Amino acid sequence: MVWFKAFASGFLATLVFHQGLFALFWLGGIVPAAPFNLSPVPPFGVPQVVSLAFFGGLWGMLLWLILGRLAGVKFWLGHVIVGAVGPTAVAMLVVFPLKGLDVSAQTWVGGLLLNGFWGLGVAVFMRLMGAKAPVGVR
Repeated sequence: MVWFKAFASGFLATLVFHQGLFALFWLGGIVPAAPFNLSPVPPFGVPQVVSLAFFGGLWGMLLWLILGRLAGVKFWLGHVIVGAVGPTAVAMLVVFPLKGLDVSAQTWVGGLLLNGFWGLGVAVFMRLMGAKAPVGVR
């Protein structure tokens, strides 16, 4: 059940935290693209934001695997830091080049901010769903 919670936390954190902050960046004129992109993505034609949220769910499971035993400040900071660095590094070093997208200091900083906030969201949703570190583990 905890793995479903981890997936759901990552999925929801993508829609609420990641895309929420992206919306603020868009409204502030910081990014040119609008949030909640509904353009279909191959091969299944699902909306891009749903695809992003699905991968956010997978990353949420990875975060739980790595950080689920932590408690207190380590739990929260761990989610922000690993959430910022992991997905951003994969996006900038693998996904962007495969898609022919430019990687710059701005995309790195934006990715770290968006994904760090997403990681915080994963932690929030995990706690809201009642997921806790095993007793005696800190």
